[in-house]
Amino acid sequence: MQMLHIERLGQRGEGIARTPDGPVYVPYALAGETVQADVSGDRGKLVEVLVPSPARIEAFCPHYGVCGGCAVQALAPLAYAEWKRGLLLDALRHATLDPPVAPLVDAHGAGRRRATFHARYAASGKARVGFMQARAHEIIDLDACPILAPSLQAAPTVAHALAAALAAKRKPLDIAVTATLTGLDFDIRGHGALSQQETQALIRIAEAQDLARISNHGLRVIERRVPLLRMGRAEVAPPPGSFLQATEAGEAALADKVCAALTGARHAVDLFAGLGTFSLRLAETARVHAVDSESAALEALAKAARATPGLQPVTVETRDLFQRPLSTAELSSFDAVVLDPPRAGAEAQARTLAAATVPLIVMVSCNVQSFARDAALLTAGNYQFEGATPFDQFRYSPHLEIVGIFRRPAKSRRARRLLG
Repeated sequence: MQMLHIERLGQRGEGIARTPDGPVYVPYALAGETVQADVSGDRGKLVEVLVPSPARIEAFCPHYGVCGGCAVQALAPLAYAEWKRGLLLDALRHATLDPPVAPLVDAHGAGRRRATFHARYAASGKARVGFMQARAHEIIDLDACPILAPSLQAAPTVAHALAAALAAKRKPLDIAVTATLTGLDFDIRGHGALSQQETQALIRIAEAQDLARISNHGLRVIERRVPLLRMGRAEVAPPPGSFLQATEAGEAALADKVCAALTGARHAVDLFAGLGTFSLRLAETARVHAVDSESAALEALAKAARATPGLQPVTVETRDLFQRPLSTAELSSFDAVVLDPPRAGAEAQARTLAAATVPLIVMVSCNVQSFARDAALLTAGNYQFEGATPFDQFRYSPHLEIVGIFRRPAKSRRARRLLG
């Protein structure tokens, strides 16, 4: 047992104390606090808060401190917003970038509209279903979660029923659920092929719970109604297990920022377009070329675009942008780029963009480190980094969405065309 003084919060939301043996990371401790902790190496387990931070508040979830879903429920709103915006500022400073950074935008809205529950079985066959413990492989068995949107509140009950129906093999399951306009959409991973008896059991659950769809490893088991998502004026039918922004408010806030930045664009390319979060909204005023490696998502995007009156032409291209980024020649036909890569970022594509003449690049990211790295590549190519805005749709976690705007000065565009 050690008494520690917490100097600051780290990137995962843990308190960091400086000791003669190096830093010690203490989850759920806050900056400025004196705590008692069980210390093993550089990890500390919070035992008691001896001197609390003035910013400490009562956590509202009974599972806080055990469940790994939330890191900082006990931090007051103002201090929380400063810490979360600071994650972006620190990453940008580390990359020697100093653009204007807007205040944190609260994009939690009604709460999470998608989640993944984990199921693990005891020797008896009884399942524990919920989220992982913090920094452990044990499951916190949940029947409710306060950060889920009202449309997802029934999901833990359904996840328990699905796990019980698949208990015979006792395989670890990941049960992903999305709240759609037509009902809950479940996709089960980890079980493998279903027997006829298991298939019938899942169908009965879908009917009893009035679900839109259940899939197993991306294959439809039953689809009672086509799951639908609204993106701008369009309605999209997502393939099973498709990526989606975590909250409706988050998607709307990100899309508003991106579309406002592209005002006046006539022909845009949307890289890592997915289901069309940005493409379908941008197509209300501009031609759009949507590129992604997931062909099923692009097919859903294209179908939605064709079915929505009044949109500008939308073309799609299935392409692995990590292995084959768009070239400078291909980029030359666009007057704006939207770049929304996964957590790893888009280093190869950013390098190509840095050498291109596209007037405007809007980068969306869910990882401050890869965002800062790719932003540095663009600025090294003489793009002006006009500013970044952090969005908080993963409330109480260290995860952050960012939108950055990069513009190439007209003089630089002319010079590069002459060089080309």
